[in-house]
Amino acid sequence: MNHYRNNPTALRQLVRETEIHKDLYIDEEVFQLEMEQLFANTWVYVGHASQIPNKGDYYTTTIGTEAVIMVRHTDNSIKVLYNRCPHKGVKVAGETCGNTGKFFRCPYHAWTFRTDGRLLAIPLKKGYEDTGFECSEASQGMAPVENVEVYRDFVFCRLSPEGESFSDFFGESLSTIDNMVDRSPEGKLEVAGGVMRYMHHCNWKMLVDNQTDTCHPMVAHESSAGTAIKVWEDAPEGTPKPMAVELFAPFMSPYEFFENMGIRVWENGHGHTGVSDSIHAEYSDIDGYWDQMVAAYGEERTKEILGDVRHNTVYFPNIMIKGPIQTLRLFKPIAADKTLVESWTFRLVGAPDKLLERTLMYNRLINAPTSVVGHDDLEMYERAQEALHSRGRDWMNVGRLYDPAEKDQKNVVVNGTSEMQMRAQFRAWLKYMSIEA
Repeated sequence: MNHYRNNPTALRQLVRETEIHKDLYIDEEVFQLEMEQLFANTWVYVGHASQIPNKGDYYTTTIGTEAVIMVRHTDNSIKVLYNRCPHKGVKVAGETCGNTGKFFRCPYHAWTFRTDGRLLAIPLKKGYEDTGFECSEASQGMAPVENVEVYRDFVFCRLSPEGESFSDFFGESLSTIDNMVDRSPEGKLEVAGGVMRYMHHCNWKMLVDNQTDTCHPMVAHESSAGTAIKVWEDAPEGTPKPMAVELFAPFMSPYEFFENMGIRVWENGHGHTGVSDSIHAEYSDIDGYWDQMVAAYGEERTKEILGDVRHNTVYFPNIMIKGPIQTLRLFKPIAADKTLVESWTFRLVGAPDKLLERTLMYNRLINAPTSVVGHDDLEMYERAQEALHSRGRDWMNVGRLYDPAEKDQKNVVVNGTSEMQMRAQFRAWLKYMSIEA
């Protein structure tokens, strides 16, 4: 115990140019330091404004392992509060979502707080006269997260009072969010179809790594996507191609396809697969959608928006967005060996319902606890989480297509099977763990 705490040299030594130490995935002390530092120093996704459309609406979630509330304040702004009563520390909002009206009420002693966290009322308040209460922390109410940014209705926060600005942290990577929102003829998204939650018994970084790992689909998913393709090939001639097959089939694309589609590596651990092509590029046209987009944006801009078919965009530390299929996956760390995965789907406001149908089907087939594709990945994660405890080898290799000059490169496009994006994530890990060399 305490091998890594207060020992930046030991932490720094976990990351080499082309190798990473297994303790990054299995050591509980490293995990706790990530919660204290990495998830405080980065801008982390909280939720979407459409989840709280009305004043008093709230949604509870976690940033790292910190419980927070996203709430629509009385002035229609969005606030993020630590979900803790300043009196005796009780969690104030116990439900996942709801409407609290104009104030929150603690279920223990009935202290009440405005929706921006300020203390509103205390029962038997006279009992605090001449006690110095006005100078106490409790008098300040529920603690707000001071650094909150709403970007095109996506809500992010940074727990640390000091640090990198939102725009500096994300930079050009925000273009993925822009593209997903712009796919709506009205330039607006809303959460639709609920959320699928799926517990993974593995470290959260395994899921993040996998989003730009393009050498595994044709191997790990042969049992699921490969089987679907074989069944379809045996269908009678003239059978209409099911939407499910259209969604499954690209997972079995050959190495050459993934090599040629490219990976874009941004700063601070952000990046995406699918620069020139992707598994989302050949979906069938939806009647009426093109005309709606042209009416909203003009033909040239519509071609630009719909021609951008990025595959997986990683926003470091823990979300992945698929713009062309309107999904977001959030990898919520629970412990060194446990991660809750949330898969969210969005409606393109003003677009044909068939697009939402395709989004929901994709989420069910690929990301759901009952999916077949997701189970392929989960089996690999859990095998790794177990086997990394074994002796004999302490280092994992992320050296595919390594270039010593890449450390100084920014916002570059590389071979689609390069592991440069993974290496960039671990360099970002060092930076936001406050131990960058």
